[in-house]
Parts: sequence; C-alpha cells; structure tokens
Amino acid sequence: MPADPDSPPWFACMFSRFHHPYFLLVLTSLFWSINMVLGRAIRGDVPPLSLAFWRWAIALALTLPLALPHLRTQWPLLKRGWPAIVILGLLGVGGYNTLAYVALQYTAATNAVLLNSFIPIATITLSWAFLKKHLRGIEWLGVMMSLVGVITIVARGKLSTLAGLAPNIGDLWMLGAVFVWAFYTIGLQWRPAGVDPMLLLAALISVGLLALTPAYAWEIAQGRLIHVTPASLAVIAYTGIFPGFLGYIFYNRAVGEVGASKASLFIHLMPVFGTLLSAVFLAEVPHGYHFVGIALIFVGIYLTTAIKFR
Repeated sequence: MPADPDSPPWFACMFSRFHHPYFLLVLTSLFWSINMVLGRAIRGDVPPLSLAFWRWAIALALTLPLALPHLRTQWPLLKRGWPAIVILGLLGVGGYNTLAYVALQYTAATNAVLLNSFIPIATITLSWAFLKKHLRGIEWLGVMMSLVGVITIVARGKLSTLAGLAPNIGDLWMLGAVFVWAFYTIGLQWRPAGVDPMLLLAALISVGLLALTPAYAWEIAQGRLIHVTPASLAVIAYTGIFPGFLGYIFYNRAVGEVGASKASLFIHLMPVFGTLLSAVFLAEVPHGYHFVGIALIFVGIYLTTAIKFR
C-alpha cells in the first residue's frame, strides 16, 4: 500500500509500515473488539446515540486536516459519486455502530460478539447475490471452521451455553447491525474511484453525522445525557481515534485490496482478542476451549485467504 505523497510525513510513515491488508484487518478487529467491550461497560454513563455522535465527531476532527488539501482538486469526483457516498455514510457511519451501541444497552457483550460473527456469512451471501462472487469448497470450509471456532469460544466449549443465551431486543438490534455492516462492506465496491482515502472518509463521516444529529438531539430531549467522568471521556476518545478514525481507514483500504468476503472474515478475530484481553487485563485464565476455538479461527482464516476468488 503506497503512502500518499501529499500526506503529512508521520501519516505516510505509518502507512509505509502498516501496508499489508491482512495486517490492517487484524488491527481493525483489535480496535473493534475493545470498542465492543467498552461500549457495554460504559452504557450507564454514555447513552448509545451520544457515544455514536461524539465518536464520529472526533474521527471527523482527525480526518479533516488530511482531507481538506484534496477537496478542491477532487470535488468533481465527489459530486459524481455522491449516491454511493450517501449510502455508504448512512450504512457504515450512521448505521452500524449506532445499532451496535443500542444493542449493547440490552444484551450481553457475549451475545453481541456471537451475532457479530455472522457478518462474514452475511457478506459472502450478499457478495454472491450482488457481485456474483463465488467461494470454492475449501474457502467455504475455512469460513465454517472459523465460525465454529467463534461458537466454541462464546459457548465455552459447551452447546448448553448457547441454549442459555436467551434472545432479547438487544439481539435484534445487533442482527440489524450485522446486515447493515455487510451491505456497507460490499457497497465499498462502488465508492468513487480516484478520491483520496482521507477525503472519502471525511465525506462518509459527514453524511453519517448529519443523520445522527437529529437522533442525538432526540436522545438529549429524552433526558439521556452523558455522565462526564474521566472514564467516560477516555472511552469516547478511544472510540473516535481507534475504531472510528484508524479502524475505518484500515478496513476500507483492505476491502479495496482483498475484497469484501475475505476482509469480513477477520471479524472472527474479535472473540480471540476478547479472550486475550480478558487474560491480560482481567486476569481471566484461558481454558482449553479458548485454544481450540482460536486454532479453528486461524485455520479457517488461512484456508480462506490463501486461495483467490475465481
């Protein structure tokens, strides 16, 4: 991934080092794993629409200095591609994270992670329907092995655990988020060509923020306000910088290089990171089923990413 010659030196240096699309997807999954945990942990202090709004406000503030230098020369490209920009902004910025944060108000992070892991299946299905993309038998095997690995971790090695995960309204919100993200991922195929990634991200965020503003105002009118504490401010800052700003840059670039179906498979790394983060920060000792699940996920990702689409 060549660095943009017009980008600031620090930004070009960062991209010259983090150039492999699969590495970018791993980092993105890590950022989003932490985001899911924090979104659940902070639900009492930061309402979901407030978190979504300020997440993207921070991301836009970080993006604009890198995007504005390209606006004058690439404005015609943005104008021609406005239908795709509006749709992608509504789905990827205004939709997915907002629905996920609402879901985490009502459902456990475990349920959310399990449902989130169906994104690759939804993306592959939609890619087949809209883009005529096909997976070979061994690639489907990789997808299913990875999914089984996720279920193994979430179910703690026992199918009875899944039976105990009673569905609730939060799960329905999360299921909606899954399909919104799947549509966003395949929709990246139609993003306007030639637009600088920073300018495109700024445009998408602007569309998403415009959609979120009335929803955020409605939440405030309902009396749901942010409980300002160092922890809540730190979480909001994290969501804007890492899963919002860097996560979307990395994901959008990787999808452009490896395709929607393969990129979405890296969502299965989220339970892996959740397990490792719990061991490091919460002193939760991993069990045998964790290692089995992690092994299945990595084997599944290898089988799917080592073979090219037909």
